[in-house]
Amino acid sequence: MRTVYAAGLGIGDDHPPRIMGVLNVSEESPYKPSVFDDPADAAAYVDRELVDQGADIVDVGLESANKRFDVLSAEQELDRLDTAIDTIASVSGDAVFSIETRYHEVAEKALQNGFDMVNDICGFADPKMPEVCEEYDVAVAKMASPPDLTRPGAIEAVDDIYDALQMNGLTDKTIVDPAFGGWSEEKTLADDRETFHRLREFRGLGQPILVSINRKNFLREVAGRSTEAALPVSLAATSMAVERGAHVIRTHDVAETRDAALIGKQFSRRRVRDDELGVEELDVTTRGDAMRHLDRVGGERKYSAESVTRVVELRNLSERERTKLTSTAGDAGAIMTGDNAAALVIGTHGAFEQIAQTIPPEFDRLTAVFVELSEL
Repeated sequence: MRTVYAAGLGIGDDHPPRIMGVLNVSEESPYKPSVFDDPADAAAYVDRELVDQGADIVDVGLESANKRFDVLSAEQELDRLDTAIDTIASVSGDAVFSIETRYHEVAEKALQNGFDMVNDICGFADPKMPEVCEEYDVAVAKMASPPDLTRPGAIEAVDDIYDALQMNGLTDKTIVDPAFGGWSEEKTLADDRETFHRLREFRGLGQPILVSINRKNFLREVAGRSTEAALPVSLAATSMAVERGAHVIRTHDVAETRDAALIGKQFSRRRVRDDELGVEELDVTTRGDAMRHLDRVGGERKYSAESVTRVVELRNLSERERTKLTSTAGDAGAIMTGDNAAALVIGTHGAFEQIAQTIPPEFDRLTAVFVELSEL
């Protein structure tokens, strides 16, 4: 996993989770407490509500990316950028300043006037964006999006997110964002939940991960909460996201999110690393995770079936079932061990697939179990 430095701020597995607070100079943005048109008032908000509360990064938005609003042109964003530039010049606290935009012209002017990084909500749909970020040697958050400057985040299938993040390449300082939220009519809450389930998979790109899940609908629906009452579900998801490998959390609730992120980091699994030898233990829990890493290093996808080991406990086996499963598991390269009351079967996806395929038809309830296990 690459470490990315944003104006000296380390982002990656070896660093604490970073909190990205939000400031908007866009009157149409829905979260009104973060919206300002006066630089002095905006700077006071950044110091009081973001930096003093624990924000490492301040992300300044020039327009709302909500699909209900017309997209501003680069010229219109540039008109608003002056307010953002005046704001960050007046902030007394120490933070990395990120400009949220989709246009390379806006990014370049911001970087020339005090901004430290870019948050590209259209994921390099502007092909000159990575060139600008490389020229100025800055970190850039890249949100999964189609190659269309008018449709940020509008990926219609979870399986397409990975390819979208690779559109027009990755810079050495790219942070990937899988784009949670209702960016298109086609995207469902179930899609967001599947993306969250598969969050570890995006580590296969080898770049730090940013997530923006603060009070999002796919979390609120689970608990039946309004936006105003959704902070607890956001904090629970924040801890889970960090434990699954996220490095930057974008939020309006800075202090609370910081605490939740630190808990997630504290209880993340330990991964063995040795930089001198180039050793990194990968966080692989599903075949999908394994496939992404195999793709990255040019490996063969067929080995994904041998990359994850599962353990299943079985009770209530008949003597006949126990005898047959013992021999079938052994032939498949799995281990079956235990007493007459219970048994553990330990094996890879490939072993479980072989068990499911070779166990005789009369043991159909065993077949059903191992088919399900091999598909997870």
